[in-house]
Amino acid sequence: MNLFQSESDKYTKEQLSAREAQRLAEYIAWGPVIFQVSRLMVKWGVLETLRDSIDGLTLNELKAKTSLSEYALKILLEASLSAGTILIDKDTDHYTISKAGWFLLNDPATRVNIDFNHDVNYRGMFFLDEALKEGKPAGLKTLGDWPTIYEGLAKLDKQVQESWFAFDHFYSDHSFDKALEIVFSKRPKHLMDVGGNTGRFALRCVEYDANVNVTIVDLPGQIGLMTKQIDGNEGAKRIIGCPTNILDEHSKLPQGDWDAIWMSQFLDCFSEEEIYSILSRTAQVMHTDTTLYIMETFWDRQKYEPASLCLTMTSVYFTAIANGNSKMYHSDDMVKQINRSGLKVVAVHDSIGQGHTILEVKLK
Repeated sequence: MNLFQSESDKYTKEQLSAREAQRLAEYIAWGPVIFQVSRLMVKWGVLETLRDSIDGLTLNELKAKTSLSEYALKILLEASLSAGTILIDKDTDHYTISKAGWFLLNDPATRVNIDFNHDVNYRGMFFLDEALKEGKPAGLKTLGDWPTIYEGLAKLDKQVQESWFAFDHFYSDHSFDKALEIVFSKRPKHLMDVGGNTGRFALRCVEYDANVNVTIVDLPGQIGLMTKQIDGNEGAKRIIGCPTNILDEHSKLPQGDWDAIWMSQFLDCFSEEEIYSILSRTAQVMHTDTTLYIMETFWDRQKYEPASLCLTMTSVYFTAIANGNSKMYHSDDMVKQINRSGLKVVAVHDSIGQGHTILEVKLK
């Protein structure tokens, strides 16, 4: 198995002493409780209050500043000591924020992940065993009655929808600047954005180049959302939508003189056989000068291992909530389906944004 150095260092040899391993096992066993305590330490401002104090705060001082009861604070503070997000001075009884607590509070990716896991994933993970055995998103019923989450995105409860899109946009938006440089180095005039979602990348494209026209291919509900989102923005008239159920193997992509085809965090929404079907249909509308750009976060190609952790856990969301059969892929698995589809990878761009890779793909 090919792994970047950060993953190889972590995943190929034992890292912990027996005592450390035992504690990690208990940390996992109590993981749901630790998560909820830590989430409330952020939500109710306890960590922020500790961060902003100079020498830390006592229980009574925190009670005055947070308006939480003494009982609630004792529960949260004592659990947080064990979780490692705060520290205590034994001589003064002052609580202070730890390094882990600081990242929990201040790291943008962590904040997005907290909301995503609480609002989108938490209840549905109870049905993970069923999802794994049946290959269906058994936990999705906690959010609504749809075959996959994609049919229901436009109908999700407001808070769930906000957390879902914040998660999706956070990881893609940080990659757009470099991605635009790569895509527009070849001066495309006609670009197809497959799985274009709310049109954020399409808007960046028409802003970046006044001569490009963009066609977004997505589910009908998403095209409706996209149309509302881009309305009134500069260049929006050069963006059109093409409602298509890409999961239907009989649905064809629109024909056109495509210079570029863009798929960002799209193929990870499908199983390997579905990816093969989509790429095969994509090849049918490509010509020799067309470049297909596939931007994905491959868990094996991360500079820092915590990113791999986030990605392999995101795979579990796909299993239990999203569709029951897709994941965040190892890059070798994606390249295998590209080759099967009559295509070939001609260039690889790593370390884009929050750990993305762009594969440049051509017809064989």
